[in-house]
Order: sequence, then C-alpha cells, then structure tokens
Amino acid sequence: MRLLIVDDEPPALAKLRHLLQRDAGISWLGEAGDAAQALRMLAEQPVDAVLLDIQMPGQSGLELALQLPPGVVCAFSTAYDEYAVQAFELNAVDYLLKPYTPERLAECLRRLRARLGQRQQARGSLLSALQQLQPVAAHWLVENRRGALVKLPMSELQWVAAADNYIELHAPPECFLERRSLADFLAHPAAQGLFVRVHRSHAVNAAHIRAIAPLPHGEAQLTLSCGAQLRVSRSYRSQLAPAG
Repeated sequence: MRLLIVDDEPPALAKLRHLLQRDAGISWLGEAGDAAQALRMLAEQPVDAVLLDIQMPGQSGLELALQLPPGVVCAFSTAYDEYAVQAFELNAVDYLLKPYTPERLAECLRRLRARLGQRQQARGSLLSALQQLQPVAAHWLVENRRGALVKLPMSELQWVAAADNYIELHAPPECFLERRSLADFLAHPAAQGLFVRVHRSHAVNAAHIRAIAPLPHGEAQLTLSCGAQLRVSRSYRSQLAPAG
C-alpha cells in the first residue's frame, strides 16, 4: 500500500512514521505538512491511501478529503472528536483519535486495506472490460483523474515510465496513471512496433525521438519532440538502432 500521511505537527508525523515503517505492507510512505503540499504530492505520486489530520493551517483535512483523486481512500487522525460525523459523511474508512496505540493504528491500516481491496475488485472488473476493448484502433483507453475513460491517441503518447505498480503515460502536457507493469504495456499489441524500451524504467515512442547524444560508459541521452530528455542505459542502447 502506498500511503501519504498529512499532519502539521512534526512530532505527530514522526510518531506515525516510526510506527508505519514497521509495516512491511507499506511500499511507499510520504509525508506532507499541510493540504497544499499533500495535493502537490498526490498530483506527482500514485497513492492508495491517505491518513489525514483535520485541523491544519490553510485547508483542513476535511476540505482536503473532498479533493482526493478517485480511488484514493482516507482515514482521519486527530485529537478532536467533534468532526467524526463529518468525516464518515466523506466516506472516511476510520477515525483515529489521538493519542492512539500501535494496535489501534494497525486496525486502521487493516480497514484501509479492506476498503482498497473492495475498490480494487471493482477496478479489476473495469480493467477486465477495458482489456476486452483494447486495442481501440490507434488509441489507448485510460482513466483520467476524474475517473472518466479517455481515448488517448498512441501518436500523442511520447513515453511511458514505470512507477512501482503503475505506469505513467506521458502525452504532454498530460500524464495518466494506470495500474499495469511497463513490460505488460510493451507486450500489448497496441504498443508493439511503436515503443522502444531504452531503460529499465521507461520506454519511448520512436516517432517522437528527435536527437540522441552519447554519454560516457555506453549510455546515451535522447530528446523527445516535447523537449523531454531521457537517459538510455547501456544495456538498452542497441534497441535504438532501428529507430535511428
């Protein structure tokens, strides 16, 4: 589970970090001191769940909960019990009242995972339906941040990067996240013949390669039509020969 904790009190963040780092099921743990920082991190990182303080400078945790991306579940961690009704009206998974025990936090994580399991089951059904639809001629079907399906033209997709259990689909200025491995994407018929793997972590649309510059130790740096620059690792350097 990829978990973001949001709290404006450094001691509270430190305590949560200490307890959560013991949990082997947390693959990524992010920290934010306020809602604005949390929203920036959510825009940049795939996150499964958020543990939110309520009273913070700027936007409250309740206001932040309303802006979470689709599919992200949340629980609250707060010293105030008067917001519990509002929290559960926002479909919060749990309401962790400070001071809490490690056992109570573990129960909160269990509830978050259970809710994620339900959502992933529903998402799995959607993805199964999508896989039956893919490929749509010259397009890739992907969910946008509002949960709507988008037909993304493959010609506009410039590179794909691995991000833990997700891939980032870069069609500048937009970037879409999909729960799929990079290897699975490259093996898909819609991607074959278009994308070249140039690094363990990313592949590029060969039609968008504009320049390749050699680097020491057999590596290279390529520039795409959008101006993005990506490193080509030595082990994948030969893959670029057919692309020029």
